[in-house]
Order: sequence, then C-alpha cells, then structure tokens
Amino acid sequence: MNRINKVFEQKKDEKVMSLFITAGYPNVNETVNLILGFERNGADIVELGMPFSDPLADGPIIQYSSNVAISNGVTIQGIFDMVAETRKNSEIPIILMGYINPMVRYGLEKFFSNAAKAGVDGLIVPDLPLDEATMIEEFAHSNGIQLIYLIAPNTSDERMQLSDDKSNGFVYCVSVTGVTGARDGSEVQQSVDTFIQRSKANITKNPLMVGFGIKNYNDAQSISKEADGFIVGSALIEIIRDTYPTENWKDEVFNFVHQLKFGYPNQ
Repeated sequence: MNRINKVFEQKKDEKVMSLFITAGYPNVNETVNLILGFERNGADIVELGMPFSDPLADGPIIQYSSNVAISNGVTIQGIFDMVAETRKNSEIPIILMGYINPMVRYGLEKFFSNAAKAGVDGLIVPDLPLDEATMIEEFAHSNGIQLIYLIAPNTSDERMQLSDDKSNGFVYCVSVTGVTGARDGSEVQQSVDTFIQRSKANITKNPLMVGFGIKNYNDAQSISKEADGFIVGSALIEIIRDTYPTENWKDEVFNFVHQLKFGYPNQ
C-alpha cells in the first residue's frame, strides 16, 4: 500500500495534516531537518514544492520562498536527494508539488523513475489540465507514484468526478478561488461550506483534503470539519520567513506546526 493511502487508513478518527514547504527554503541544508521536525510535531504528509520562476497558483509568500530556493541553487535532482536523505529516517508520505515545464525539461521518464527511487509517493501539478494528463499518467502508474488533482469552487460537478477518477491518494480541494495565501478565516469558511458539500457528493473514491487560506488551529478544524484533513503552506512559510535565521527559529516553526495539529504548544 502506498504511504499516502496508509496514512488515511491509520488516521480515520482524526484530521490528516499535510504541510507544504518549498524545497531549499530557507536553506538547502535545512529541508530534511524541517521535514523530520514537522513529522515529530504532528505532520502526517509533507508536500515538497519544486521551485519554479513562473508559478501559476502561488501567492506572494510561496513565490518569495521559490525565489530564495532558486537563488540557493535548488534543482530537481537536488530535491530527489533531499527525499532520499529523509527516507533514511522517516516513512512520512512525501508529495512533490510543482509545474510541468521543469519536469519536461528534466525528462518525464527520468523524472518519475528517479522520483520513485528516491522515495517520492505522490505528485501535484497545478498547471497540468486533466485532459492533457495522459502524458504523465503512464509514467506515474508504472513507477508507483500517485497523481493528485485539484478542484476549486468553480469546478463543475462533471470535472470533480473526473478529478476523483484520475486521482490517487486524495483530492486537493482549493477552498477559495485564487492563489495561495493565508486569508481571514470567515472569508474562507463562507466559501468552503457549500463547496465541501458539493465536493463530497462528487468525490466518492478518494479522501478530501482542504487547502489555501488556513493559518491556525481554529481555521484548520473549522474549514476541514467535513473533509478528511487540511493542508497548510503559506502560513508555515511566513513563520519561517519571520523567524529565520534567529537562534531558535526552528523551535518556533515546530511549535507552530504542533499548535496547528493539536491546538496547544509542544512541551
């Protein structure tokens, strides 16, 4: 069983927490340490962003982290090396999230083969339309990597059902229309309530994970109350940006993660 499926089997009675971090941010030497620290403090899944200079769905915070990571010299091969290093100490599901252009340039067959060898479990490609996904589906399937598709409030019922059919692991519910970024909880909640109900009616094969706009424990619990879990990225990167490189920056980051999952600081 894929590590992603295993998490949802094991966490049926709690909300699954997935955290997004841009690979190589704030420093290429810290990514593995951050992943392991996230896991110790309650993360169930980690999404590792592959930085790209022309992101489609990323708001200013994640764009900033991508620019820093690119200037730090991050490459796709370097990201695979980070995953392989993580695998020496952890079986946490790792999903790569990024854009199709760097993958094509790297070589799709080589990309999926090397991703699998490193220990990657899944892939999210926000700028790959469902109708054109056949170019990567065969490579993903043959290498045991699960493809995860996104749906949004403006996604039709028919497209939701197609996303569910093509996804493995979970379906990523983008809670509000627009780019990534922490938002006011009430703004997200108004959009999410009707969206999740419609999603649940159309997504019957996969778990539902809700992302975009969650910045604290209360947001996470209220926004994901009808879903299987939640995804946090921008708020996490913002904490890193605000604390790095002070002496105790990782302690503050891991405390934030712990509070996101459990509602109280780590001891």
